[in-house]
Amino acid sequence: MKKWIIGLTLLSLMACNKEPPMLSKLPDDAAILAFGDSLTYGTGASTDHDYPNILTTLTGREVINAGVPGEISSEGRQRLPELLDEYQPNLLILIHGGNDILRQIKPEETRENLKAMIAEAKQRNISVMMLGVPKIGLILLRSAEIYAELAQSEHVAVDLETIPTILSSNDLKSDTVHPNDQGYQRLAENIAAFLHEQGAL
Repeated sequence: MKKWIIGLTLLSLMACNKEPPMLSKLPDDAAILAFGDSLTYGTGASTDHDYPNILTTLTGREVINAGVPGEISSEGRQRLPELLDEYQPNLLILIHGGNDILRQIKPEETRENLKAMIAEAKQRNISVMMLGVPKIGLILLRSAEIYAELAQSEHVAVDLETIPTILSSNDLKSDTVHPNDQGYQRLAENIAAFLHEQGAL
């Protein structure tokens, strides 16, 4: 009897410690703004195999591809507000900062730019999902620390694993920093699964 009570107590504590979903349910006619650089644009993919196009099919929602190859976060910070006003999306999927890392821009600058992008969305009551981009590594790629820090400080949903995992696999890459068709398919599938887990779908 005591063991049963202890087990029930532990389960209750685990349930209490589990993070609640951070995204609200997306309506059937929701618009999703996929914002970022070449990873969003679909560099390395064949026609219609960028992740926003695949995600549109997986979610049944319109996913707008607002990716610009080569863009750094300071440029994205300037570009985002007009797009948020134009499309008035229900959700912003933010994948940015990879070119900052490649150009060795100070992480503090990238953090502030990403923080400003998140703030622009929140000011318009737009939910935010962010994906971490890996820092340069020889073997095991991991998202740069700023993404976990921002997710905690700005209270936004974040996936830190998907992009590093894809870019760690030669079978899923078109070159050293971009996925191929299979990689973008995996990216879209993981985002859709994450949105389901968060209660958005």
